[in-house]
Amino acid sequence: MNKPLYDFFTTDHRRIEKLLDEATKDPNNINPEIYHQFRTGLLKHIKMEEKVLFPAAQRANGNVPLPLAAKLRLDHGALTALMVVPPSPEVVTVLLHVLEKHDILEEEEGGMYDVCEKLAEQETEALLEQLRNTTEVPVLAHNTAGFALEAAKKSLKRAGFDFDEIVKQAANA
Repeated sequence: MNKPLYDFFTTDHRRIEKLLDEATKDPNNINPEIYHQFRTGLLKHIKMEEKVLFPAAQRANGNVPLPLAAKLRLDHGALTALMVVPPSPEVVTVLLHVLEKHDILEEEEGGMYDVCEKLAEQETEALLEQLRNTTEVPVLAHNTAGFALEAAKKSLKRAGFDFDEIVKQAANA
């Protein structure tokens, strides 16, 4: 089946994952230039979903929000909060965990991308054009203050993730 929106977003997921993998080959010496590309790529991807895809699907759904959108928005908030703090092995561990769980909700059969694809099929080309023209999200330098990491941890909790527990489980794996 032809799934242009699904293909667009899953291709972008793989591009973002590749940047994160490349930037964190040595977790104790994260490549700042490639990590910056990952960071801006992830934020742009979130922007495309939040500003283009989800609203289009909601309009096509009689202006009723899709049930999964609320959870994905919480995940987006948590991921965005993690982009504020400097990368560390622990932050990368949590990022990988959250991205894995999040991407499944979007990519699995019957997931968000399938639902959006079906709902927005009448405007697919227009949406793809909007998506291709989405600009990057400007980013500031990382915030090294302790409160920034604490804010990220709270955002993760709202999305159903526990930063410290994820790090602990990864260390014991």
